[in-house]
Amino acid sequence: MAKLQILKPFQSRNYRLYFSGQSVSLIGTWMQRTAVYWLVYEKTGSSFMLGAAVFAAQFPSFLLSVLGGVVSDRYNRYRVLLLTQVASLVQALLLTALVLSEHYAVWQILTLSVVLGVINAFDVPARQAMVYDMVDHKDYVPNAIALNSSMVHLARLIGPALSGIVLEKFGAQVCFLINAFSFLAVITSLLFMKLPPYKRSERVNTAFADMKNGFIYLRDTPAIGKVMIMLALISLLALPYVTLLPVYAREIFHGSASTFGYLNSFVGLGAIGGAIFLASLRAGTDLKKILFVNTILFGVGLFAFSHMTYLPVALFFLVIAGFGMMSQTTISNTLIQLTVTPAMRGRVISYYAMAFFGMQPIGSLLLGALSHYIAAANAMLVQGVVTILIALLFMPFLRKRELKPKDKMKIEQLKERSVETTG
Repeated sequence: MAKLQILKPFQSRNYRLYFSGQSVSLIGTWMQRTAVYWLVYEKTGSSFMLGAAVFAAQFPSFLLSVLGGVVSDRYNRYRVLLLTQVASLVQALLLTALVLSEHYAVWQILTLSVVLGVINAFDVPARQAMVYDMVDHKDYVPNAIALNSSMVHLARLIGPALSGIVLEKFGAQVCFLINAFSFLAVITSLLFMKLPPYKRSERVNTAFADMKNGFIYLRDTPAIGKVMIMLALISLLALPYVTLLPVYAREIFHGSASTFGYLNSFVGLGAIGGAIFLASLRAGTDLKKILFVNTILFGVGLFAFSHMTYLPVALFFLVIAGFGMMSQTTISNTLIQLTVTPAMRGRVISYYAMAFFGMQPIGSLLLGALSHYIAAANAMLVQGVVTILIALLFMPFLRKRELKPKDKMKIEQLKERSVETTG
């Protein structure tokens, strides 16, 4: 029965509604994301424009994430979330209409991607914070967060595979339309929820003062600051590898949209494997050692995949890369959670989000430009080598000392607040 502890949040009606609606919506989101990247590459044939597409979709969230957090704290999160879901539905419908018209330019697709990035900047903080309100028994909140992480990675496995099939048979516009309808599931689940009356809280400090204090805390706490720097480097130089997958699908494996979908899905398969691995760890495990090993594993996966031309073997190395990627980012989050002072937790998490989400779009732009000059396979190889070098650079810090056993996070909490990739 202890193993079923993770299912306890389903005892809460509101969380059951949220989980069911969000599961459908996330699959639609991954279908749209896969279709957008394929459409941009098909239209331009440029790896640089692929980087620009990722940049357009993610960088607005980085710029406005702090403002989104302030809005989530100062206003009714339920209404904010309802508004962002309706806005996302409208964005998907506009994208559908644009492609159906058959008279569109890449800049128009990128503009709508920017719009979605702005919406997500307000959606993510409200959605993450609302999980606490949805779970009746607060002891089960960590389990609910772990379930959310599993849901995201499962959607990453299913969504791209479905998108590849739909792209090939019906076109991108159908992927966008499916995503638009998927938001109806979330909106419906929100409308059926029964939440406690909203109570507006008062704040003494300004948002700017809180963020400034958080930066000072990071500067004066090297144990967190170094993990944050390592994560930022990985997000900048390693995680954007998915930007090049359309190039591999079409130019290296001579495949179609379905091939692109499978590449993304096998990354998701590796990420799910990483989640299972983390859930199997015993209390007291040396997380820093695992962080070092899995960062090496991530780099090796990218290195081996870079010049592989036989698809089945390439998919195997993508699973390894996905495993190392998920483990590396999640353990970084866990180490930060274990070390941070409770009073500073929210502000430190906001900087974590900036390091994780903010560096990826910049890295995607740089990777797209690099692959334009030295080819995608060589650019991927460079990423693999750089990832291994980052692990070696931080090895003295990661081997310095273990965390105290009393500070170890419970197994179910290892995936707490882990991210989408994405999403």
